Amino acid sequence: MENYTKLKELVASIEADAEKFFNNGNSAAGTRVRKGLQEIKTLAQEIRNEVTSKKNDSKK
Repeated sequence: MENYTKLKELVASIEADAEKFFNNGNSAAGTRVRKGLQEIKTLAQEIRNEVTSKKNDSKK
């Protein structure tokens, strides 16, 4: 659950930069958005692995 909370915080943290990029065309903000999305992707994969592991452990 800890990683899920981190995921929600990451999404919230890139919101301002996403707005700057899409509404104002700020390229530096776009770079920060891409970096944040990469972190989200990595964290989401970790969460997927945790869920799979927990699911498989409960079957034993």
